[in-house]
Amino acid sequence: MRKASDIAFRILNGFVEYRDIFQKITREAKGCFQRCQWRHLQEISSRRIDLYGQKVGDVARQIQMDEIIAWQWTAVKQDYAALVTEREDCELAETFFNSVYSRIEGDHPSAQAQLFIPRERAEQAGSVSIYRHYPLNQGVYKMLRSLLSSCGLDIPWENQRRDISNLMRYMRKEWLNNGSGNRADVITGVDVISSVFFRNKAAYMVGRVNGQHTQFPFVIALLLSRDGELYVDTAVSHPDHVSVIFSFTRTYFLVDAQAPEQFIRFLHQLIPLKSRAELYNSIGFYKQGKAEFYRDFMAHLKTSEDKFRSAEGIKGMVMAVFTLPSYPVVFKIIKDRFSSSKHVSRAVVKDRYALVKHHDRAGRLADTQEYSHLVLPLRRFQQDLLAELQNVASSTVEILDDTVVIKHVWVERRMTPLNMYLQEALLNDDEEKLFHGINEYGKCIKELAAANIFAGDMLFKNFGVTRHGRIVFYDYDEIMYLTDCTFRHIPEPMYPEQELADEPWYSVGPGDVFPEEFSLLTACDRKIRKVFNQLHGELLTVNWWQQVQQQVEQGEIVDVYPYRRQQQFKRC
Repeated sequence: MRKASDIAFRILNGFVEYRDIFQKITREAKGCFQRCQWRHLQEISSRRIDLYGQKVGDVARQIQMDEIIAWQWTAVKQDYAALVTEREDCELAETFFNSVYSRIEGDHPSAQAQLFIPRERAEQAGSVSIYRHYPLNQGVYKMLRSLLSSCGLDIPWENQRRDISNLMRYMRKEWLNNGSGNRADVITGVDVISSVFFRNKAAYMVGRVNGQHTQFPFVIALLLSRDGELYVDTAVSHPDHVSVIFSFTRTYFLVDAQAPEQFIRFLHQLIPLKSRAELYNSIGFYKQGKAEFYRDFMAHLKTSEDKFRSAEGIKGMVMAVFTLPSYPVVFKIIKDRFSSSKHVSRAVVKDRYALVKHHDRAGRLADTQEYSHLVLPLRRFQQDLLAELQNVASSTVEILDDTVVIKHVWVERRMTPLNMYLQEALLNDDEEKLFHGINEYGKCIKELAAANIFAGDMLFKNFGVTRHGRIVFYDYDEIMYLTDCTFRHIPEPMYPEQELADEPWYSVGPGDVFPEEFSLLTACDRKIRKVFNQLHGELLTVNWWQQVQQQVEQGEIVDVYPYRRQQQFKRC
């Protein structure tokens, strides 16, 4: 049996190895971007997600072989805390310890006492700054030239002078009315994070604009021309638009963040509506995001009094979903038994949620966080919800004294179900809202298809509307790769009785899809059907789906960026 200090060192060594590999993978992004290796960029992003669990498992197995006994953990934790307290990634190191401990001792409530509790730390004096400052005292043009030239990318510019002119026009138009909205406020300079943020086919320079009376975010999107030359595609400085760039519906950024706490503090000051948990998730530290969410949610429970209740919308056939009205998430639990129309198992559902975690979400799939043995106060549950959970998910939900223990649950950002959004638009005769909802719905399906995702069950109830008005798919039990589908025409019936039969008169394989049947999705209302057919009628044709499928199979990766096309700068 090893000493507590030896075990603490073993956990730390495992963490250091994890961080080294994490950073190595992350730094590959620059080369992938410069060489236009988009497929490889997606692969390393997916590979990085699995790294944490692999390293935690390796360390846990090593320690278990040492036959550690329960009373040793207090001493191990003390020794470990002393080893990591001065690290710039201390919060990640503590969470790694928690993961190793939970892997060995289990997630049951009685084992929680030995865990580190996430906490926000004061900024360390003398620590290396994560950003560069660009003052305006030498003029706007020189400031922007210096800023762009220091992006650290080893490729030529297509036309840097043009890009600077575009940025100067943007500044004159947008910055005077941004932040505090005070046109008299004097801009003194810009702070930009030294590391570039990579995702999909874009690189982002992220910073803040400093005025005498206010600060607001500033993001520059960099793309590559067909000749492999760098150019500025757009700039974004409205907090809501920057928030969309860091959305929970998008793939995690690849960014070299040696001091993650400083990154999060910097970003959270600029987009405070994004929680610290969401920001940690956005830069790839999803385990830290889970820990931050748990801390924040438990603190919220202590300062609120409302009760958990069933989430709005039509009840699902696979998931039981509930929410706390005062907190913007939903909790999703797999039911014990599924509807007979659902040909999936619990294992398949978990695999599909893992697929979404690893795949390019293209701004159209909601990220989720998976928890085991989540303990919630019994008194905060409405009785009808508690009865429902015990009825449909008794194997997952357990009542112990004054607590409800949920053995397995996914947490996801709460959205307005699309069916309710459209119903309200119809009720209020709001044609603009109806048009927006149907247009976004079709665009969501198309963008997912281009990212090799077929949603499966495309009923309106399975899509949500974010606070920014984007339509997002969030029901994953029938999701599959587009390339695994066989798109077919419905054959003509040989005689009328076949068409009237309850069962189809044609054979249906496990991957067969009949786009003509999608017309049933809009049969609920003639206005919805008319708008959908005008905007996205091609989704009802086999040819459109086969065309996109062919593009995906040929390795084509579409351009899906987190800003509107009209925001892009002119390149003439």
